[in-house]
Amino acid sequence: MRTDFVAREVFTGLRRNVTMTIAMVLTTAISLGLVGTGLLAVRTIDRTEQLYSDRVEVQVALTSDVSAADTDCSQAVCTALRSKLEALTQVEAVRYENQQQAYERYLQLFKGQALADLVRPQSLPSTLRVRLNDQETGAQAVRQATTGQVGVRNVIDQREVVARLFDFLGGVRDVTFGLAVVQAIAALLLISNTVQVSAFTRRTEVGVMRLVGATRWYTQLPFLIEAVVTGVVGALIAVGGLVIGKFLFIDQLLSGIVSNGVVPPVEVADIIWVSPILVMIGAAIASVTGYATLRLYVRL
Repeated sequence: MRTDFVAREVFTGLRRNVTMTIAMVLTTAISLGLVGTGLLAVRTIDRTEQLYSDRVEVQVALTSDVSAADTDCSQAVCTALRSKLEALTQVEAVRYENQQQAYERYLQLFKGQALADLVRPQSLPSTLRVRLNDQETGAQAVRQATTGQVGVRNVIDQREVVARLFDFLGGVRDVTFGLAVVQAIAALLLISNTVQVSAFTRRTEVGVMRLVGATRWYTQLPFLIEAVVTGVVGALIAVGGLVIGKFLFIDQLLSGIVSNGVVPPVEVADIIWVSPILVMIGAAIASVTGYATLRLYVRL
């Protein structure tokens, strides 16, 4: 098979249908960009779960009178609660955080924000921060051991807060994948139409080639390569869009919660991890759609 002929035919087809080619590339790029965003969301969720797996605690907040009077958990009420928690088999360690320490942590979390000036140490409760060795049953055991006890204000399971964060990230992932499906359908239709138009405009020369003995694969290959080229170019544009989006939008949007350690940052390495997946998806969708179109609608 003459590669120079195939390359020339591919270039001719792309140039002859330049407007449809550009439309197909851009639609594919948008679709794959959304797929890449969804994959980055999945990767962020996985890394966030790893980040919180060793940090999630149950907080037993103490009442205001106990918090104000006890700075080191040396008085009877706090000592009794701490001993009771440490006796639970699901508990790995118990750490006491007084009002001043809670205030310093609050300032660190909301540094540079207006909320930092609205709180004083006296308005924050002292807390017994319980680290669990059994995340499944530990929180319930802590609740049963402390609910209704003297000096206990409330019990906060950080897993519930983290679950809301995961629900939000999961929603972002689902929406982006949903939009990607819609865009993918548009890309498939454009690829199919482009292949049909390209084949129609070259029907005479292809007919002559078939008459002189050219095989079906030989006449169809340029159209398949055209589709694959547009798919790969669209994937590369999508990767470039993800890189630009990271530096111009994602880093700015997540700067606050990333700096506070709420979620891990989106790294360039994450985009590099996603890139070959997008290129393979773009090439596979384009080639399969092109081949199916040639077999079903075009007789070459």
